[in-house]
Amino acid sequence: MSNSSLLWLFDLDNTLHDASHAIFPAIHQNMNAYMARVLGDGDTPADAATVNAVRQQYWKRYGATLFGMIKHHNVKPADFLREAHRFDDLTSMIRAERGLQRLLQRLPGRKILLTNAPRQYSRQVLRHLGLHRHFARHIPIEAMQVHGQLRPKPSKALLRKLLARERISAHRCILVEDTVDNLRAAKKVGLRTAWVTQYLRTPSKLQSPAAKAGAQNTIKRPAYVDVKVKSVRQLSGSLHRLR
Repeated sequence: MSNSSLLWLFDLDNTLHDASHAIFPAIHQNMNAYMARVLGDGDTPADAATVNAVRQQYWKRYGATLFGMIKHHNVKPADFLREAHRFDDLTSMIRAERGLQRLLQRLPGRKILLTNAPRQYSRQVLRHLGLHRHFARHIPIEAMQVHGQLRPKPSKALLRKLLARERISAHRCILVEDTVDNLRAAKKVGLRTAWVTQYLRTPSKLQSPAAKAGAQNTIKRPAYVDVKVKSVRQLSGSLHRLR
């Protein structure tokens, strides 16, 4: 298989930038506030305990809070995503390492951004990082439809549809992700998998950079992961294990 025939599927949050630093906490707060309004009686928002219980219940039952809110509360996906991704100053919250543009330029093959984040948010992050021109396509959660139904990662049906549309076999496609559930699903479909661990949160007692790096290095690579890297910048050095 030639390098030029590869197709890279890149996740965005906690893969190409550190979303756990400020963005994810803000999304969590926004989501709770929106859910409190929806779950309330029209005048008084639901309390925090109710919101947390409902969120955990829907996550466990449907794999995503959004699906439970759609099914049981007639919430429109666009409304939920818009409210969850409201930021006063998003660009000030973005943290990423240098050299990502050079990495994407060097990696052989086509690149597609495949993110469970909404279009407006992910486009803004990409442009701030200067990465938008390196992706042939941008597939946000709104575009993850299979037979008219929303099917975000880790949907295997979504991945099969994408492969068919791109007219490429699974073994020529590499998913680059921080989320192991998504990597597990991709491996079942036949994709190559690269796990990025840099932004995985370690226990709070590990304060020093050396301690955090040591913890990341000891995370065991699951069988469904072909390559485990701390940073996406290490991907070019792992190409021989992804072909």
